[in-house]
Formats: sequence, structure tokens, C-alpha cells
Amino acid sequence: MAAAPSYLLPLLQLSDSALPTGAFSHSLGLESYLHRGLVHDEATFADWLTQFIRIQLVHSDALAIRFVLEAETEAELHRVDRELHAAALPREIREAGVKMGARMLEIARAVHPCPELEAYAGAVASGACAGHPALAFAVAGRALGVPAAELLSAYMFSTVTSLTQNAIRGIPLGQSAGQRVLRAAHREVGDAVVLAQTLPREDFGVTAPGLEIAQMQHEHQRARMFMS
Repeated sequence: MAAAPSYLLPLLQLSDSALPTGAFSHSLGLESYLHRGLVHDEATFADWLTQFIRIQLVHSDALAIRFVLEAETEAELHRVDRELHAAALPREIREAGVKMGARMLEIARAVHPCPELEAYAGAVASGACAGHPALAFAVAGRALGVPAAELLSAYMFSTVTSLTQNAIRGIPLGQSAGQRVLRAAHREVGDAVVLAQTLPREDFGVTAPGLEIAQMQHEHQRARMFMS
């Protein structure tokens, strides 16, 4: 009988939506749409999530993961880190990336100790890098030998799952509705994986202005459930 790939269990652990990175406390701009009544049920959340996947998730985190896998030097990894951090214009989104990145890096080092993660942790500690969950995940995945498509799929679907769980609490949605949204997202994530592997580098950091504005507005929202 064939054994599972050696990377499978570490990958499942790192992409578990229950991983304690703090993702449960961030809506990444969704709460602003809830506050304005633009997202209020299963259908409107599914539409919002589709646009988030197609635009922001693909052009930021997913491309960053691909560039880490393609990087030939440590300097290239540091460049991706700086560009990803700089592309996050809303303050809350930048801070969320740093906080969740630190937790992901800490957990990844425990799950799969390796020189690559230690080097990235050193760069973050020295201030040479800001840190980001996508990059810690990518460094760990590269060290584990996870194929690009599988690594991208795992990370993006984990992000989608976390956002759906937050929508279940924030809208609120029922658990069954959340599962229907996740099932419908399978195709979107699959398409996003293909797109992330073909986009040119100049598309790195492309975002939807409406989402970016909503993420900025969240900072000044009077009543909030989430940190972003």
C-alpha cells in the first residue's frame, strides 16, 4: 500500500482553520460591508467572497507564495516580504499581516523545524522583513517539498474557511449555509490557483479599490466585532 506524501500531515496542520494565528479576530474588510448592509445573507456573502478571492487573495498572498517558491536567493524572499507589506495600504491590514505572520512563523517552526524558517524568523526579528502568514506558510511548504498547486490550494482555502467562519458569527449565517458557501468556493479557489501561477510579476499587489476603502473605513467604525 502506498504511503501518504511526507508533507501531507504538516500541510494539513498548517492549513487547519483552527490554527491559532488570530485569523478568527480579523474580517479583512468584510465587517465594513456588514455595517453598511451590503453583505447580509448567504448570497451576498458568497458574492463578496468570490471577489475577495479573485482580486485581493490572488494578487497578494497567492502571488507572494508563488514568488517565494521561485526565489533563488534569500534577498528575493526579503523583496517579496517588503513588497507584500508595502502593498497593504490600510493600516489594519498591514498590522494584521504582521501579527498573524508572527504566529504562523512560530507555529511553522514547531511543526517543521528547518534552516529556511529559522533564517526567515531571523530576518523578521532583525527588521529586515515584516513577516506575513503567506510567506511563513510558503517557506515551510517549500522546505517540505509541497507542490505549488497544492500549497496554493491549501493556503487559499484555509483563508476562505476562516473568513466564512467569521461570516457565520458576524452576519450571522448558519453552519449549513457556511458549508454551502465553502463548497461553492471550490471552483473559485481552483481557478485562483491556476491564475496565480500564470500572472506576470507586475500584477503583484493589484486590489479592488472598494475593498481597500472598506478596509480603511473599518478603523473608524464605531462598533466592531473584528480587528480588521
